[in-house]
Amino acid sequence: MRNTNRLRPIFLTFEQWLPRWSLQHRLCCSKPVSVHSNEESRADKFKTQIATGPRFHDFVKGASINKQQPVITDDLIDTDKHAYLPEDSEIGNSRTVCFETYGCQMNVNDTEIAWSILQKKGYQRTSDVAEADVVLLVTCSIREKAEQTIWNRLRQLTAMKKRRLKTRVPMKIGVLGCMAERLKSELLEREKLLDVLAGPDAYRDLPRLLSVAHGGQQASNVLLSLEETYADVMPVHHSPQARQVSIMRGCDNMCSYCIVPFTRGRERSRPVSSILEEVHILSEQGVKEVTLLGQNVNSYRDTSEEQFCSSEPGQLSRGFRTVYRARPGGLRFADLLDRVSLIDPDMRIRFTSPHPKDFPDEVLQLIKERANICKQIHLPAQSGSSTVLQAMRRGYSREAYLELVDNIKTIIPGVSLSSDFISGFCGETEEDHLQTLSLIREVRYNVGFLFAYSMRKKTHAFHRLQDDVPAEVKQRRLEELIGMFREEATKVNSALIGSAQLVLVEGESKRSAQDLCGRNDGNVKVIFPRQEVAGQPTDTGTDTSPVNPGDYVLVKIESANSQSLRGHALSHTSLSDSATRLPDHRHDGQLASVARHGI
Repeated sequence: MRNTNRLRPIFLTFEQWLPRWSLQHRLCCSKPVSVHSNEESRADKFKTQIATGPRFHDFVKGASINKQQPVITDDLIDTDKHAYLPEDSEIGNSRTVCFETYGCQMNVNDTEIAWSILQKKGYQRTSDVAEADVVLLVTCSIREKAEQTIWNRLRQLTAMKKRRLKTRVPMKIGVLGCMAERLKSELLEREKLLDVLAGPDAYRDLPRLLSVAHGGQQASNVLLSLEETYADVMPVHHSPQARQVSIMRGCDNMCSYCIVPFTRGRERSRPVSSILEEVHILSEQGVKEVTLLGQNVNSYRDTSEEQFCSSEPGQLSRGFRTVYRARPGGLRFADLLDRVSLIDPDMRIRFTSPHPKDFPDEVLQLIKERANICKQIHLPAQSGSSTVLQAMRRGYSREAYLELVDNIKTIIPGVSLSSDFISGFCGETEEDHLQTLSLIREVRYNVGFLFAYSMRKKTHAFHRLQDDVPAEVKQRRLEELIGMFREEATKVNSALIGSAQLVLVEGESKRSAQDLCGRNDGNVKVIFPRQEVAGQPTDTGTDTSPVNPGDYVLVKIESANSQSLRGHALSHTSLSDSATRLPDHRHDGQLASVARHGI
């Protein structure tokens, strides 16, 4: 009771507390105070232990307790070292790693970045999962089917891991990318199918994560960054003739169906100087085609240097708006595209994936004027119904989109257009679906990426809308979109029969070792027999040479379907040479093929 009473003054006013304190002070020899003295003694002893115990510097490797100015050494400024790990723990020691990449081109680029980081740490790469010490899945979360593919693969790998002989190095399984960011708890805790988890902004941490995993523990880093662009990491590419260069990461558009802002984070652009340096290196290596990559590639805005900053906001396509306030200043996409295209006139330039809102006339004029910028634009529509577009928070109407299409075709005659479409979005009616079909017929795209809607957690649609279109209706509408695309594609591709197409050769056709394949300016696959051809279009045919990957050749088209063009090679050429010699055989952008995904 005595101790309880002594706690009460804490809840009293200062005036109430003061007399009791004075009384206790006068009774310094009384029995209650002896208890208090013992408590003070124990408190003093505890304080002494804290004062003489380990300090923060005892937990930091190389820290100095000298209060004078410390001497800065290399090991103190090496941010890659971790004091709680052995010196060589992050070295790969020739461990083999196998990457499996799923989803978009950004994931392909992420794979190249992750491999570049691990390669420098001494890891070796293999394509044989059975021989790999580490298997890393670079994942996609855009649709449920994509995630289910990863879940099934993880269970297969876990079974393989358990069957591995104990005499071998235990297999470590990791998930990288969007799925790691979205489903971190389920992956690590509930299913317990993996050892390493790394989000899209954590690839620099992979050596440490793998080191922890090799020690027998799970390791994860899924922190999103407002700055990470991997600008100083040179990706390790596999394709010798066509490369991808990431110029920005993240997305701020917040379309109601899209998970990307939640798995990839906010938009941030890579400094233009590092992009130009990478493209210069690729040109010196003989690369013939570069694709500039970004989740919203044409919203590029570099503010890394003072001269790029101004009060001028970026221009949007007419009739388009954003959900965020326009940001002033920065070096814009048109400026970057201009500088990249000037590096090598014999290097094709493409870019993906853009948003229709970021196509001011200056971008379109530049595409028209530069021979090495492909006259092909990806223009994701998602729907042909203004009602559905509003529910999707796309920032434009059907009418504004068609006005943009007309403007593009006016400025760039013969342009090829491709697009994305979602069937069965929340609240989509049969009339909305018919409007989407009519938009596809009116625009006449060259490629279509078509998907049935798959609701994702965290998105605006998940919280505000209802996924009320039955699965069988989504599937039927998707099949109708695909059927119509194929029909139109066959018609417009057939119009190219008899024309000569400039083709960048990619390699051997998958269906026949006797055929080569490549892509024309409109990004349509062209297949032709492997044979020697003339060195120049004007040669008599006596001076011939083989066709190799990375060569530009003229191919006369002899047949076509919805997926590809077929013909035979006429001659070797170059991009700059063909710009002056080759007639314009594009038919108002009416090349067409269809890609089917997400079914």
